[in-house]
Amino acid sequence: MSLSAIFFLDLKGKVLISRNYRGDVDMSKIDKFMPLVMDREEEGNLSPILSHGGTTFMYIKFNNLYLVTTSKKNANVSLVFTILHKICHVFQEYFKELEEESIRDNFVLIYELLDELIDFGYPQTTDSKILQEYITQEGQKLEVAPKPPPAITNAVSWRSEGIKYRKNEVFLDVIESVNLLVNANGNVLRSEIVGAVKMRVFLSGMPELRLGLNDKVLFESTGRGKSKSVELEDVKFHQCVRLSRFENDRTISFIPPDGEFELMSYRLNTHVKPLIWIESVIEHHSHSRVEYMIKAKSQFKRRSTANNVDILISVPSDADSPKFKTTVGYAKYIPEQNQCIWHIKSFPGGKEFLMRAHFNLPSVEAEEAEGRPPISVRFEIPYFTYLISLFSSFYREAKNF
Repeated sequence: MSLSAIFFLDLKGKVLISRNYRGDVDMSKIDKFMPLVMDREEEGNLSPILSHGGTTFMYIKFNNLYLVTTSKKNANVSLVFTILHKICHVFQEYFKELEEESIRDNFVLIYELLDELIDFGYPQTTDSKILQEYITQEGQKLEVAPKPPPAITNAVSWRSEGIKYRKNEVFLDVIESVNLLVNANGNVLRSEIVGAVKMRVFLSGMPELRLGLNDKVLFESTGRGKSKSVELEDVKFHQCVRLSRFENDRTISFIPPDGEFELMSYRLNTHVKPLIWIESVIEHHSHSRVEYMIKAKSQFKRRSTANNVDILISVPSDADSPKFKTTVGYAKYIPEQNQCIWHIKSFPGGKEFLMRAHFNLPSVEAEEAEGRPPISVRFEIPYFTYLISLFSSFYREAKNF
């Protein structure tokens, strides 16, 4: 990767803190960064990679900060952005919020972290749990200077040795988000599932866990293509996963970190039906008012329940005097967003509910010119995933237990 330096800037481009790793780029080069960003913004050609005089700037914007790296070499850009986001995550673990004020309040600690995260421009220890074992927010005393844990130099750098629990437990959660776009005729224009497998591990010693996948690649290679399987895309694993084992037999084999972590994330381009179906009828009355009739129907099994359902309906910008009537939940008008929200706390499967909304409307013609943005639906369904058959097996091998 070979980074030359890293800078934390405020929104005006003022350097809050910086670290020079290689000394091959003049630190004053950062003065050229904000003018380059402003020029690109005016041209409408803003890019996270900028160049000036043989120096490459790679940056991300996080809250009210710019995290900028400089390099004169042919750096691995993907790795650069990965380490920048990892730095944000580590700092959030330490400070809860990463913003200008937390940077100013933690100068000494940040320098310590930057020295451990990156060494001579190359990523080193990026696991916040390991870092917190020897870099604390309590200050250090010279006579009891902490020693880095052995995990820093071990092959398994994400887990410390000697961990013991009275009760050994493993918890696994599959969390999926369904992104769906349906047109007015009821046809699905776009659908995808974005998922993550999160784990909480409380095991003694150095256990090895294995997770079997009902993966389409595996079934086709073994002549079982007709079996119930899934085709995963954009799979990203935690660093603990043995990638060679996964490539060979699609088994996820790993020695897990202690505590909570994300094992993998994935995406599925697959056709799915809307779990909550929305129908709308809009009636205009004598160019002075408009009424909405929204019908919501749950299209999942009765044993499941959707929680915290929010149905967002766009209304004309000049609408006023809202009146609502719902069969369940409540509705409210948010004028600053030109929307009304119908909130249903609990929506059981196989149910159907109605909401009517009435608005005074000085100018119906204006509404027609603005168009009708799509109705959006947000909800959560516990214990429900499209990929119920994602995992075929799960077992552990105890080592040093």
